[in-house]
Amino acid sequence: MVAQNIFFYVIAAVMAFSAIRVVTVKNVVHAAMYLVLVLAGVAAQYVLLASEFLAATQVLIYIGAIVVLVLFGVMLTRAKLGEDVNLTNDYWYVGAFTGVILFVLLATSLLDHFGDEPLDQANASTQISGNTEQVADALFAPYLVPFQAVSVLLLAALVGAIALARKD
Repeated sequence: MVAQNIFFYVIAAVMAFSAIRVVTVKNVVHAAMYLVLVLAGVAAQYVLLASEFLAATQVLIYIGAIVVLVLFGVMLTRAKLGEDVNLTNDYWYVGAFTGVILFVLLATSLLDHFGDEPLDQANASTQISGNTEQVADALFAPYLVPFQAVSVLLLAALVGAIALARKD
């Protein structure tokens, strides 16, 4: 078995375990940390696919921003940080049923579209080369000023949220 396949299965197993723990753990901070593991696994899968730009974007935006935003939301709402005995899992079977239905639909559509068709390995390696440079040039060259403007706007929103959250 190829090392890339072994790493894929190990990362996928960690992601699946962490995804289950995100929805089953009763401590919301622990759930956020398991979410970080899932999102880091997605970034690792992007690295295995030789999409370094997507992996870096995954880490910066989802792990660096979204999870921090979730933790800020938890802290600003003054939610209990320990285990909450009032949280119940009375309708877990609805979520499990929905998950099974979605898995069956996804598997059916993938098998229907691709079937037993093998992957074209020769074209895959030529399409990957220079991927990060091409994406960065296409994204940041014409849109550098709007990108910086949105960055300043988000920074101002963060400072405003901190100012509103303080009681002093």
